Order: sequence, then structure tokens, then C-alpha cells
Amino acid sequence: EVQVVESGGGLVQPGGSLRLSCTASGFSFSNYAMSWVRQAPEQGVEWIAGINSGGGSTYYSDSVKGRFTISRDNAKNTLYLQLNSLKTEDTATYYCAKDPKVFEEASYIASYSGGAYNGPDLEVWGQGTLVTVSS
Repeated sequence: EVQVVESGGGLVQPGGSLRLSCTASGFSFSNYAMSWVRQAPEQGVEWIAGINSGGGSTYYSDSVKGRFTISRDNAKNTLYLQLNSLKTEDTATYYCAKDPKVFEEASYIASYSGGAYNGPDLEVWGQGTLVTVSS
């Protein structure tokens, strides 16, 4: 059974930083590309960052590029998102998401490299962690 637990959210002032974590179990974590997505109040889900199975390649949406950093530790089955220079518009619930297919380089590049996710529906299993940016 796939289980995912996100943590690390909270209240932070504009310009501040947070580090989110996502610990996964129930699947071979190191075989899959992973992403972070977010959902702001009364808005749709937005893909913001993706990372390949080995952790050496990352892609970001234009809305967070240069401010957020995705990383992973396959030995710990854990995905991270470092959030810097936070803005009020970053307020959202953040979820980690699993690629539906075992990693394959060409498919990964085609799906993740365009500044927005353009692949098969990602799998979101956790409850998310709320980030609130407010003064």
C-alpha cells in the first residue's frame, strides 16, 4: 500500500523560508520521478517542481524557478522542497506526487521540461502540508 506523509509547512512571513519533506513507502521510491504540486485556496492544482529518479535532474514551473529547490534522498525514501523568498501567493497546501510510470529518460524530459508538467496524471497520495505566507 502506497503511503506518503508530507510535513514541514507552517506560517511564515514574506521573504522567509521553509523546508518541506515527504516520506514515502509502499513502492520502489528510487525508481520513480517525483514532483511537488500545490493547491491554493479555491484554485486548481499547480505542478511546481519535478526531479528524476536519481536526483540529478530537476525542473521547475516559472512561478517558483529560482526560489524553490527540489531534492531527494533515496536511501531515506524522502523528497524535499526548499522554499526561499516566499511570497503571499505561495500560500497553498503542498503535496508530493509520484509519476505513474517507472522512470524513463525520454519520457521524463518530455513531461517535465517545458516549464509546466505535460505528462500522464501524477499520483497524489498524502494529505499535504499547509504553507501560509503572511505578515
